[in-house]
Amino acid sequence: MANPQAPADAFSTVELHPDDNIVVTKRGLAAGTLIVVRGQQMAIEQDVPMGHKIALRRIHSGEKVIKFGAAIGSAAATIEAGEHVHLHNLRSDYIPAHDRSVTGQANGAGE
Repeated sequence: MANPQAPADAFSTVELHPDDNIVVTKRGLAAGTLIVVRGQQMAIEQDVPMGHKIALRRIHSGEKVIKFGAAIGSAAATIEAGEHVHLHNLRSDYIPAHDRSVTGQANGAGE
């Protein structure tokens, strides 16, 4: 006999601003967890730790990721609805993160 699907969870994420295209998790969520945001049910694509972001809709590569009603960076690749949004697919528009070596020196420093 198949297990019934778990009911959708409307309380495990928080929407910080109505203009946001992400929500923030209140607790860790396992892949496949169903959440309800803005009256719509969505499945979480990957495990998402507490305090991390989940895309509310498809965010195209280069499109701004909006949190607190303001851009926090750009999608480094297309991010699907329900997908974890973090360093692997979000590029900061403000802090260069690609020029640091293990020592903390900018690549090419001192050459």
